Amino acid sequence: EENILKKEKEERMKERKIEKEEREKDQKQIFSLQSENEELRNQLNQQLAYQGIEPLQKQLKELDPIYYNEVDTQNPQRIIRALEVCISSGKPFSSFRKTESKKRSFNSIIIGLDMEREKLYNRINQRVDLMMNEGLLAEVKSLQAFQQLNALKTVGYTEIFNYLNVEWTLDFAIDKIKQNSRNFAKRQLTWFRRNEELVWFDAADKDSIFSFLENKFTI
Repeated sequence: EENILKKEKEERMKERKIEKEEREKDQKQIFSLQSENEELRNQLNQQLAYQGIEPLQKQLKELDPIYYNEVDTQNPQRIIRALEVCISSGKPFSSFRKTESKKRSFNSIIIGLDMEREKLYNRINQRVDLMMNEGLLAEVKSLQAFQQLNALKTVGYTEIFNYLNVEWTLDFAIDKIKQNSRNFAKRQLTWFRRNEELVWFDAADKDSIFSFLENKFTI
């Protein structure tokens, strides 16, 4: 019996080793594909900056519907990462991911905070003005030498880089930050409304929110 248990243990260890090697092999292949395609990555980031995330979402849905249904589709870097692999390899990104997702040991309570669209847009505009007053221009200027990095190809930085590169006036760049931020907020709301489990509340209605949560926790 002891020998049988020892043999089973050795088999399990062997299986884990093979699985680990396969995962590492897939990760190396993904990394290799991404490293070789800086031009493709730049094109996808430019598309994100000027067209928003929706065209990239649609492209991923066509090339890899399995991963599209799993990924946070509001995370542009994950979308771009998957598209790089899909386009470079000609295979779905999900085909390189062989590990099964673990079932969560807890239930989720998902709530959404909403407000009147005009009020939301006004707050976004005010937030951009506050960011400018608190030194966004100086912050972006200090990073101008690194503007090609993916982490800096975001709303707020992209527009100010265009100003610093003498492509736009500062007023126009600020207006574009506000516009792109409003568009991003709109896309976020559209995406969240697809979740049938999400319960919406007015952002100012704290009493209803706490009452709902207390009821959920006491059931």
